[in-house]
Amino acid sequence: MQAIQVTENIHSLALFPGSFHPITTAHLELARVALQRADRVLFVLPRSFPHKSYDHVTLQDRLDLIRMAIDDPRMSAGITEGGLFIEMVRECRRRHPGLYKIYVACGRDAAERIVSWDYDGIEPIDQQLREYELLVAARNGDYRPPPQLAAQIHPLPLDPGLDEVSATALRDKIRKGGDWEQYTPSAIRQRVSELYRRS
Repeated sequence: MQAIQVTENIHSLALFPGSFHPITTAHLELARVALQRADRVLFVLPRSFPHKSYDHVTLQDRLDLIRMAIDDPRMSAGITEGGLFIEMVRECRRRHPGLYKIYVACGRDAAERIVSWDYDGIEPIDQQLREYELLVAARNGDYRPPPQLAAQIHPLPLDPGLDEVSATALRDKIRKGGDWEQYTPSAIRQRVSELYRRS
């Protein structure tokens, strides 16, 4: 896991994985809400996601956009070699063994996927959640975890007005010439325009 600066003696860290293609106002708000539970939030970009295409926007471009958008010293960004949440958590623990608790923050749709995923050759989700806990933002509906996992999965209240804000919608609006600026932090709008109008 690259570019992680956890120098203070912190108690808990929330990993926030995603492709961030690009980072949006909804991503930032989710991170802010996660800070109600964790001491720090780390935006985590997997080096590669299967079945994802980024056109000409590079991993470094997306990492730079996150760093430009972050407006809280309790937030940072890094790159991970892992693609699964459990791989990211273990990579983080190897680098920072003193962390007491690691959360993984995500939206409802991601939580539904990872809880029902077929982890062939890897521990099932109930065992994985002994090593981390999930923070799940309500997006387009609340997430209701299976009862046997409920103690390790915590809701993150998110403004319902952000439901329509997504990186996919942002890219689509840019492509079609729509009004997209409110979907992304003002600090990165010029750079987002430069990168994504070329896509």
